Amino acid sequence: MGFMEKIWEIAKSDVKTIVLPEGEEERTLIASGEILKNSLAKLVLLGDEAVIKSKAKQLGSDITGVEIINPETSDKLEVYADELYRIRKNKGMTFEKALKVVRDPLYFGTIMLQREEVDGLVSGAIHTTGDLFRPGLQIVKTAPGASMVSGFFVMQVPDCEYGEDGTLVFADCAVNPCPTAEQLASIAVTTGESAKKLCGIDAKVAMLSFSTMGSADHELVQKVRKATEIAKKFRPDLKIDGEMQLDAAIDPTVAKLKAPNSTVAGNANVLVFPDLQTGNIGYKLVQRFAKAEAIGPISQGFAKPINDLSRGCSSTDIVNVVAITAVQAQRGI
Repeated sequence: MGFMEKIWEIAKSDVKTIVLPEGEEERTLIASGEILKNSLAKLVLLGDEAVIKSKAKQLGSDITGVEIINPETSDKLEVYADELYRIRKNKGMTFEKALKVVRDPLYFGTIMLQREEVDGLVSGAIHTTGDLFRPGLQIVKTAPGASMVSGFFVMQVPDCEYGEDGTLVFADCAVNPCPTAEQLASIAVTTGESAKKLCGIDAKVAMLSFSTMGSADHELVQKVRKATEIAKKFRPDLKIDGEMQLDAAIDPTVAKLKAPNSTVAGNANVLVFPDLQTGNIGYKLVQRFAKAEAIGPISQGFAKPINDLSRGCSSTDIVNVVAITAVQAQRGI
């Protein structure tokens, strides 16, 4: 059984409610029909009810049973505005401004999530990552122990002996261009937890660099080395080690030569890249050259599940991200 098949089965076992702020978007409507058909989640679509139902009918998508809320006319506008005002008043938010802001579906949906009226939020088919993360960081904020939000990919590589039978987790490949040592440590810890809770693997986290255990010295290496020390001190129960080169991280033979005393080297299944450039390039290289399935990016670090879509996503991508978000809600990721 593949990763997404497992995720679907888990999602069905304890059905959660996910809000989709882009309720009038066609791919979202097609995905909604599939999600409901397969009992992956209960859904709340935000938008004009007449437009949503008309488009769904034209697309042949059965959204019977979905809850539709129009933020422009909701009877909860004042309640939500008061919630936003309370959260943001120290940042200069007034009730009058909040009453305007909450009409934005992304803010409306995020407040629903904060109030636990839904279990997760998925958006991004027509909005940027910044549009989505801004209300998330302002309202839901980061989880205890997480200093930042980051993104990871679950990479499934066919006919591969590395990782967990070809399954590896890559981070951060989506959010933070140049993390500090402290931020890199937070990414490592959060990704190790995500790998355990979402993928069900015994996370072995490798902090990647062009150096292995002091074989080279440079400020870039020093940052990874410091990040490793911070992560180990913060979470001594997690298997995190570095700095190490990729071959030392995943190949037991190379690990014996370059890092013989490491409990992670040669067996790493979670790869933490030193910056966004290397992470983004790395996952795309594996995706293209190794014909790997790259599932994500999956957001981590929020206090409640919020996931971003690519604006080039398919309806199938939306179905899968909703299922992942539902499982994150089940498992507190």
